[in-house]
Amino acid sequence: MKTPFVTKNQLEKITEQYPTPFHIYDEKGIREKARALNKAFSWNKGYKEFFAVKATPTPAILKILKEEACGADCASYVELLMADKCGFDGANIMFSSNDTPKEEFLLAKKLGATINLDAYEHIAFLSALTETDDFEFPKTMSLRYNPGGVFAMGTKIMDNPEDSKFGMTHEQLLDGILQLQKYGVQHFGIHSFLASNTVTNDYYPELARQLFEFALEIREKTGVTLDFINLSGGIGVNYRPEEVENDIAVIGDGVRRVYEATLTANGMGQVKIFTELGRFMLAPHGLLATRVLHRKKTYRTYIGVDASAVNLMRPAFYDAYHHITVLGKENETAREIVDVTGSLCENNDKFAKNRSLPVIEPGDLLVIHDTGAHGFSMGYQYNAKLRSAELLLKEDGQVRLIRRAEKPEDYFATIEGFDFE
Repeated sequence: MKTPFVTKNQLEKITEQYPTPFHIYDEKGIREKARALNKAFSWNKGYKEFFAVKATPTPAILKILKEEACGADCASYVELLMADKCGFDGANIMFSSNDTPKEEFLLAKKLGATINLDAYEHIAFLSALTETDDFEFPKTMSLRYNPGGVFAMGTKIMDNPEDSKFGMTHEQLLDGILQLQKYGVQHFGIHSFLASNTVTNDYYPELARQLFEFALEIREKTGVTLDFINLSGGIGVNYRPEEVENDIAVIGDGVRRVYEATLTANGMGQVKIFTELGRFMLAPHGLLATRVLHRKKTYRTYIGVDASAVNLMRPAFYDAYHHITVLGKENETAREIVDVTGSLCENNDKFAKNRSLPVIEPGDLLVIHDTGAHGFSMGYQYNAKLRSAELLLKEDGQVRLIRRAEKPEDYFATIEGFDFE
């Protein structure tokens, strides 16, 4: 069973000022998670969490994480601007993009961000910018690694890196380091992302083992001792209540043991460890609050709510599970099988399908769990729906509006030749 960080009474009071639907985040939980992560990797002197901005691109959240010693991982021009405006300096910005326009590379270089190259071919692309846009290769760069094949760990994890559009091959990365040295790059890191949303304490240590062994090969074949190894994301959350959540202390210790056996034992005990844990850091600390509008019964029973896939795309896009709590009815034994739906003109606009829930009536308040990452950020405006507000439940129990809900005039603001008035 999942317990929301807000009660029915709290949320009813909040909705008097801020109508549903809205996303609400738990400041206390976010800070505790960041501190637990930093403690788990405190054995590594250069450790840094670069929070994946794409997961929750909300300045108030980013500023909390900055206060908790996190950096920012950016994937676009506007994410770079946001990180800069939130006070992250270049040393605390990782730029991990793909199919990247030149303007984004130029801005990353201007800000002093660490550029994490996704493609071997981008080396030639950047070289051309030195001729046309006065680009200078930075002294430190990172390369994204895709080992291909299948990443397997018994039956717990099996992803197919070879199907992924991200990263470069083993040989491309080795040659890339040699090529970048010719352009004056002196310090290097590698980055890899081999599996998504893993709910096991074993993923990071196994990923680390593979990357640490590759680091030894890089030193042998290029003469370069890496400055850092970025384990990226992939540590997931227990979206389903029967799943056991990851233990970051166990994960951090697992990486430490592999680090000491592989890197420290071979004279590379100074290599920094970086992470980019957007989902792990934020997902459990956000809820989507929505109110029931209608019941409908045809071949199934449908519970219609005022949120839709524009507020939370994951169930429609990935058929992803998000737990739902009917506030005030947590202990009711009477249950029914229902679909919980939004109002979009798409049949996949469903937050739950054939879900056993307490008997729900119009006016009930529901919270959809684990929406703190890849929730609001994946929103869109199909059916001319407007993006919802974002609220922050502060540590002192007060609620702060951190992004207002869109208004119709916002939707029309970018249209030329149309008089909204």
